[in-house]
Amino acid sequence: MNLNQTDSFLLLSELNEKLGNLELPEIVLFPPFMWLTEAKKMLKDTELMLGAQNVYWETDGPFTGEINSHMLVDIVDYVLIGHSERRLHFGEEDSEINKKLFAVIESGLTPVLAIGEQRHERIAQETAQKLRIQIEESFNNFEKIPLDLVIAYEPVWAIGTGEPAHPEEAQESCALIREIIQSRFDSLTAKNIRIQYGGSINAANAAEFSNFTDIDGLLVGSASLEATNFAEICTAFV
Repeated sequence: MNLNQTDSFLLLSELNEKLGNLELPEIVLFPPFMWLTEAKKMLKDTELMLGAQNVYWETDGPFTGEINSHMLVDIVDYVLIGHSERRLHFGEEDSEINKKLFAVIESGLTPVLAIGEQRHERIAQETAQKLRIQIEESFNNFEKIPLDLVIAYEPVWAIGTGEPAHPEEAQESCALIREIIQSRFDSLTAKNIRIQYGGSINAANAAEFSNFTDIDGLLVGSASLEATNFAEICTAFV
């Protein structure tokens, strides 16, 4: 929930200038809902893609203020589901996230599922248990998932604190996520899904995460609000 209309469109223009012709890595921007349509026009004929920050699982009805996945088709390619802020501030449960995943996949969009442990769970060495529960409950009643699905590992204790997980810690958790997906589904799915790390990423530390086998990309927060910094983060994965 950042930037007004003028500043949002200025940022999009700057990002387009710096990153619009960069073929790799795949770069997805997640503006607030009200700027998505204009962002779609501004980024036409560029390599930059769009995602929505949230979604509701119902297809229609009296749900004032909500946006469903069918409203987003033809505007975005990705939908962020289960971000830690949605869980912490709005009380989202894994059962709700499960419904959102079904809705997004049914509509043909690609979900970015965010999962991660809180500080007290990390200290108690409960990270593996937490990640397993989140994955199992998020994919409850799923027989299979799309091979292009994205899972973002974002340890809650690292978000906005300026204290990112150590790259080796992030790799360990991302590798565990891939193992859980293989156990829950199959090796092909585990191999093909993309797993990202998110949590206090900036231009100075992004490259540290780029050389690990199970970290396929980054979920970037406040550092994406400044075009030059965000461009440096993106080029760290080229």
